[in-house]
Amino acid sequence: MLRRFLLAASPAPPFPARAPPDGHRLIINADDVALFPVLYQHKARPMTRLDIAGNARRVVDVVKAGDVAVFHTDVGYAGVGGCEAALTRFFRAKGRGAHKRNAMLGSLAIHDEVHDMAARAREMIRALVLDHDLPISAIGPFRADHPLPAKLEPEALAASTDGGTLAILMNVGPLEAEMARLALEEGQPLFGSSANLTGTGTKFRAEDIQPEIRGCAALVVDQGLSKYHHYRRSSTMINFTTMEVVRIGACYEVITDVLARWFGVELPPDPGLDRLPSGHLRESQRHAAEKASA
Repeated sequence: MLRRFLLAASPAPPFPARAPPDGHRLIINADDVALFPVLYQHKARPMTRLDIAGNARRVVDVVKAGDVAVFHTDVGYAGVGGCEAALTRFFRAKGRGAHKRNAMLGSLAIHDEVHDMAARAREMIRALVLDHDLPISAIGPFRADHPLPAKLEPEALAASTDGGTLAILMNVGPLEAEMARLALEEGQPLFGSSANLTGTGTKFRAEDIQPEIRGCAALVVDQGLSKYHHYRRSSTMINFTTMEVVRIGACYEVITDVLARWFGVELPPDPGLDRLPSGHLRESQRHAAEKASA
C-alpha cells in the first residue's frame, strides 16, 4: 500500500513519456502507459469522459485542411481524408494495391441520401443498424451527383468506388457518428480505410499502428481499445444489391442470423480466422482458383 501511494504521489512518471513526431499532433484520450497504468493515469490526468464532439471537430478540420487523420472506431483504427492528395498519401503509406477501395465514413442519414437502393435492401440495413445495433459497411449503387461524392476529384472517386457501387461504413461508434453528422452538415466527404500497412491486419490499439501510418497523419485520435477487437477483423462488408459478402468481419455471426431469421437471406459460413484472416472472400476465391490451376 505504501509503494502504491509513493508511486501515485511521485512528481514525475517512472519512465519517459512518448511524444508525437515533429509537426504532428497527438490526442491521447486513453491510457498509453505500459507500466503502472492505473497509477500513472491517476497522476497524469483526472478521471474524465472522452471528448467525442471535440475530437470529431478536430478530425473534420484536419480533413478540410487537406490532411489525413487517424481515429478510433469500434471495428479498429482508421485513416480518413477528403481529397485526392490526402487519400493518395495514405494509400502510399499503407502500401495498398490499386484494386483496393476506400469506403465512405457515414451514417444512416448519409446512406439514405447517397445510396440508390431498393426498399428491401434499405430495410435490411436499418434492421442491422437500428434494431440490432450492429456495425456494417453497406455496398450499393450511389448517386454520383450527391454533394458528398461529387466533391471528390474524379481520380479519388474512382479509387473509392467499384462498378458504380460505393461502400458506406456506419454504426461504428460515437466518434465516427459525430464525424458523419458534421460531414453531412458541412458538405465534407470523409473517405478512408483501416490504419495499418497492407497485409498486417486491422489495428485495435493506437500504439499498434505502424510509424509509416502515423507519419502521414496530421492527427491521431487515441480512444483506447476498439470494442470489437476480439473479432480480429474490421467491419463486415456486404453488397446489399447482390447480397455478396465482400468481407467477413465484426459481428458476422449476428449479422448472418439477423438476415436469415428476418429476411430469409442465407450468407456463406465463415471459414475461420486461420483460413481467412482478412475476411475477404474474393481473396479466398482467387487463391483457390490459382491453386486449382497450378
